[in-house]
Amino acid sequence: MRLQPRGGRDGILGWRGDRLLVRVAAPPVDGRANMALCRLLARELGVSRGAVRLALGLTSRDKTVEVAGLGEAELLARLPPRDG
Repeated sequence: MRLQPRGGRDGILGWRGDRLLVRVAAPPVDGRANMALCRLLARELGVSRGAVRLALGLTSRDKTVEVAGLGEAELLARLPPRDG
């Protein structure tokens, strides 16, 4: 996953190759962009905020996120489809 902080409105932009592009309005200060990312993903995936956890990439734009209670197939089905 690739995160764009200070990107205007929060939203999932789609796929670029094998990475999901996500933008949040929050700045990358004091973990605010990471928190906004987790809130956005929880809302879009229909899970509780506590089910979404940032596993890797606390200080990087490239993130790895874990979502409790969803298998990979179900997770991908709830995200925008990949092109092609």
